[in-house]
Amino acid sequence: MRPKAILFDLDDTLISPHQHRTVFWREAITQIWIEIHGAERALPHKLNAVVEAIDGSAHHFWSDPARHKAGRMDLSLARFRILSGGMGSDNRFSESVRWKISERCGDLMTASTTLYPDAIYTLETLKSEGIRLALITNGAGKPQRAKVERFELESHFQHIQIEGEAGVGKPEPEAYLRALDALQSRPNETWMVGDNLEWEVAAPQKLGIFAIWRCPHGIGKLPGNATVAPDRVVTRLSELLH
Repeated sequence: MRPKAILFDLDDTLISPHQHRTVFWREAITQIWIEIHGAERALPHKLNAVVEAIDGSAHHFWSDPARHKAGRMDLSLARFRILSGGMGSDNRFSESVRWKISERCGDLMTASTTLYPDAIYTLETLKSEGIRLALITNGAGKPQRAKVERFELESHFQHIQIEGEAGVGKPEPEAYLRALDALQSRPNETWMVGDNLEWEVAAPQKLGIFAIWRCPHGIGKLPGNATVAPDRVVTRLSELLH
């Protein structure tokens, strides 16, 4: 049965940098190192270990809900703290160099981010069927709004809700209820689509919303430590049309 309305997540649902964050950390370190020391000097010793440590720091940083909320409102500072947490006391990288690396990593991720190939077609088709669409995204207002504008998403949604602008974000119940009110839809008439099992599956299910997990890796398999069960799993957005 088709829904009256659908709530969409943004990052890793409609758009993605399409590569793991370690790729961008490695490239950022390499670029800044060469800019400072020249291409003739060897790259940092045990670069792989440095990148792995940064990734471990990222897992730790984002695992705490309070830290996650603060971090996504200031990604520049969050990246610096993650980088410093992974590098520790490594004196090859001064504070100013760490800032340069963390900023470069963010720039590389932004440059690599694109729409999923079937995103616009899916949105246009759903809208043509009379289904009401809302975009609910967490994060600071300015960078998230920039993504909406960069990918020209405004015309596809009746309601766009950005955490930093709205003052409320997922998984707070008010985030979903506000969007439902804007679309004049009840929970049992609505789907939520996104890649985060807590924000786009567990939380909306508690409100009676049909929760669809959009597998960000395209394999359709839940993580081994998953404690929630989506109502449906899709690997491509266009699967929502069938």
